[in-house]
Amino acid sequence: MTHDLKESFSADSPPAPAALAAKVRTLAPSMTRSMQRVAEAVAGDPAGCAALTVTGLAELTGTSEATVVRTARLLGYPGYRDLRLALAGLAAHQQSGRAPSVTADIAVDDPIADVVAKLAYDEQQTLADTAAGLDTVQLGAAVAAAATARRIDIYGVGASSLVGQDLAQKLSRIGLIAHSHTDPHLAVTNAVQLRSGDVAIAITHSGSTVDVIEPLRVAFDRGATTIAITGRPDGPVTQYADHVLTTSTARESELRPAAMSSRTSQLLVVDCLFIGVAQRTYETAAPALAASYEALAHRHTPRPR
Repeated sequence: MTHDLKESFSADSPPAPAALAAKVRTLAPSMTRSMQRVAEAVAGDPAGCAALTVTGLAELTGTSEATVVRTARLLGYPGYRDLRLALAGLAAHQQSGRAPSVTADIAVDDPIADVVAKLAYDEQQTLADTAAGLDTVQLGAAVAAAATARRIDIYGVGASSLVGQDLAQKLSRIGLIAHSHTDPHLAVTNAVQLRSGDVAIAITHSGSTVDVIEPLRVAFDRGATTIAITGRPDGPVTQYADHVLTTSTARESELRPAAMSSRTSQLLVVDCLFIGVAQRTYETAAPALAASYEALAHRHTPRPR
């Protein structure tokens, strides 16, 4: 079976204004420095940039008109005019909402109450960004494939492996055959057994983790439907993915590494995937869940003394 490689971050339609800031945060790390300056400008001052011509924005950011147009297209807009319209919409949205009261990084001497407030704000922002940027068409296709799969293999290492294990156990509880592979050698040897009708899911925030890409490539070559859950929609892993589900992350700091923020967004995506599959397979999923609850019920009842 041959797969068609797709543009990893192409969009059928421009992102909604509310999703623009999330998309900038997601794609900025993979942009050139000049494109980053444009992206940072439009995200930092949407109202001001909406009032500028393409020449004006190029002068403001010290770039070229071509760079501005390339940045607009990378963000999912056909041209700069469409980006300006989105910026105007984003500015209106921000003006109608309340400015966040917590934005500072966590400091080593922060009181624990401040740590809770800052983490809660960052987690909420990460979830909102992920939801805004998630391609529901790609998600729907991934759900359809997983719901009818003979077998589902999931690959991840480090923090991503924990997310993979969470997804595998959820799918198993509704009667699907799902395995999370954390050993890279076993992941590849299991991927060799996949074929058309199977599904392979790679979870990697960076999009470039070799131990995750390799088994996904093998599964892709064997004809399985492949899904990448990644924070880098232009990363190498997407070369072997039929469907790409993009995650977002909060700003990193010394006390909040990428593994924390990426895990939050990955968990949201796998929960959406799981719920979609459970909906599609409800007639068998509901009895399977009921049976698993009943099997464990006695373990949650205190023993008489």
